[in-house]
Amino acid sequence: MAHFAAISNPPPPDMLRYALRLLGLLAFAPALAHAWGNAGHRIVAELAEQRLSPTARAEVHRLLAATRDRSLADVATWADDLRDDPPQHVFARATAPLHYVNFSTSSCRYDPPRDCPGGRCVVAAIERYARVLGDRSRSDTERAEALRFVVHFVADAHQPLHAGYRRDKGGNRYQVQLRGRGTNLHAVWDTPVLANRRLGWRAYATRLARAPLPAATGTPAQWAEESCRATRDDGIYPHGHAIDDAYLARMRPLAERRVRLAAARLATLLNRELGAARRR
Repeated sequence: MAHFAAISNPPPPDMLRYALRLLGLLAFAPALAHAWGNAGHRIVAELAEQRLSPTARAEVHRLLAATRDRSLADVATWADDLRDDPPQHVFARATAPLHYVNFSTSSCRYDPPRDCPGGRCVVAAIERYARVLGDRSRSDTERAEALRFVVHFVADAHQPLHAGYRRDKGGNRYQVQLRGRGTNLHAVWDTPVLANRRLGWRAYATRLARAPLPAATGTPAQWAEESCRATRDDGIYPHGHAIDDAYLARMRPLAERRVRLAAARLATLLNRELGAARRR
């Protein structure tokens, strides 16, 4: 499954040097998948921004202003978009393991030395970039980059197949037929499960915002453990390898619940790190 590696110690300020150092280790890393697809990431970001405190919202907009972005939804896919920007290819490959975590067994218990060696996984990435984001002694450039990563990685951790336990690269190697066309289970969860409602991301966010977001609890490790248990218990893996509209309809409530949880937890994290001045 797709791995996202987090680093136990913060990388040097020059992220390019860090990327170059990791490139040799990650040259053969699996291709990064778009968790939730672009629409899902933007929905998470939009719902989270609606729940920010005034202080946190002002700081978010100040950090985004340097790149003329206006909202969290504008940067929600940045960590994936790096792959499509040739000058950023080295950086994209170096940060690829940070998008996921692979659990070794169906117990879905997170053991950092085993499941996140060297801090290279989505759990440690969220923890590390949250610290950078909340550290007012760091430069605005570093903190703005950390914001983009946090927004993306919190959503990734809630896509069940970014935190699974099977040895199929998060469903990327689980081949299925969807409406008579070949694809893989991860790709189905990236887009069709949500897209089957046939709403644009803004309209979808508006629909999901009609109900209060759930309580935001837990740690990044616990969020990932939830995702792992979902792949184990909630019927994500079909009995056969044919997926139809009935499967998509059956999985959509689970996907929407994970999106809403991601948004609530992202908002809580941003309110904590940006809601009051702090130095680390």
